[in-house]
Amino acid sequence: MQERSSVADLVAVLRRELDRYSPGGKLPSSRALVDRFRVSPVTVSRALAQLAAEGLVVTRPGAGAFRARPRPSAVPVGDTSWQEVALSADGAADLVPRSVDASGVLVSLAAPPPGVVEFNGGYLHPSLQPERAMSAALARAGRRPGAWGRPPMEGLPELREWFARGIGGAVTAAEVLITAGGQSALATALRALAPPGAPVLVESPTYPGMLAIARAAGLRPVPVPVDADGVRPALLADAFRATGARVFVCQPLFQNPTGAVLAPERRGEVLRIARAAGAFVVEDDFVRRLVHEDAGPLPAPLAADDPDGVVVHVCSLTKATSPSFRVSALAAHGPVLERLRAIQVVDTFFVPRPLQEAALELVGSPAWPRHLRAVSAELRARRDAMTSALRLRLPELSPAHVPSGGYHLWPRLPEGADESALTAAALRAGVAITPGRPYFSAEPPAAHVRLSFAAVANTGEIAEGVRRLGTACREAWGG
Repeated sequence: MQERSSVADLVAVLRRELDRYSPGGKLPSSRALVDRFRVSPVTVSRALAQLAAEGLVVTRPGAGAFRARPRPSAVPVGDTSWQEVALSADGAADLVPRSVDASGVLVSLAAPPPGVVEFNGGYLHPSLQPERAMSAALARAGRRPGAWGRPPMEGLPELREWFARGIGGAVTAAEVLITAGGQSALATALRALAPPGAPVLVESPTYPGMLAIARAAGLRPVPVPVDADGVRPALLADAFRATGARVFVCQPLFQNPTGAVLAPERRGEVLRIARAAGAFVVEDDFVRRLVHEDAGPLPAPLAADDPDGVVVHVCSLTKATSPSFRVSALAAHGPVLERLRAIQVVDTFFVPRPLQEAALELVGSPAWPRHLRAVSAELRARRDAMTSALRLRLPELSPAHVPSGGYHLWPRLPEGADESALTAAALRAGVAITPGRPYFSAEPPAAHVRLSFAAVANTGEIAEGVRRLGTACREAWGG
């Protein structure tokens, strides 16, 4: 974090000082900048690279950095109003919408302003990411023979084998495709399994990014309620009968946002119901590697207990590493695998080989199990800190269910509370939270908010965030 701050500070100083030099004039050497600002050569290199990217500086290997010459006068802005007609013509008849509503996804992807406590984040804070191990893995990967060549379309065999072992059961490497993140894998699965206009059954509430994928593909999400033990099988069977759907998307382990784990007695029932309906179950196993220290043994993925090819399984390394480490797996059994493969090849060709090689280096290193143990302990501490702070300061927001995995809590708001008003008041108070409405594909039964404890710096920041949330509650609800 300090390095990033130093880079930003140095860029700001050098940007202000550029007027001292005429266009084409040479800036001080890197060594002189290191000595003057007492920063590392890496910081100087990154600062100059950023200025070069902004078009303010030109770097010449062996010669140094120079102030860039002025850009030509800006070209007059054209008239793009014609696009309104072209983009909207006959839109009502589109089976697959040409415009996509990304608002539910952007809520958790958008970085809050500086100084705001980030209770809306969906990824690990940089202090929890294995940055050193990932950097070392990437460096080693770049030295592997053929690392910059074209990989097999399905992914590196060794990486497919590693994912297959993690899924378990009878899943083999031949039934695994390497994909560029869980979002991409889910998009491929839904396109492969349901035609535009078809219904797709989803848990209610569920991950807004999946709802966005479904709607962007022209599908109709149909909600099936979730309780503390996961999806309710009787309602799932009713939904299949009522809609004729051929796909059900679920998160059986630490469901987002409720944190529910599908109960043992429901696992087989869900598979039997789907099989009887001639339907697929898309299993999004997104946070298996973010289990908390006190969780105990985890249930196997549904795919491990599925010899009939009902389950299409998605799992990823991203949540346990970094938002930019987008390596995931899509596993399926039977003829559907070829359809999944064809769609992925057409959409993305393949996941870049250096990233796949880096994933192999990372998960095969001693640093990987150490990282998972450290994250497991830290997430438990953060969960407990947030739960305790809410019970002490905001008992009305104490969650009914405290999960033993994942990275967030799902409090229900008091009767009549306006979650939009609370979200806006929270931001004014200096804490970003996620409203619950985007997690429901139909009318929600009650107002909720999602509070993440993974994207903050430490437990002290959690305490401060809850204090600020208390200020927001008083503003939004009075008292």
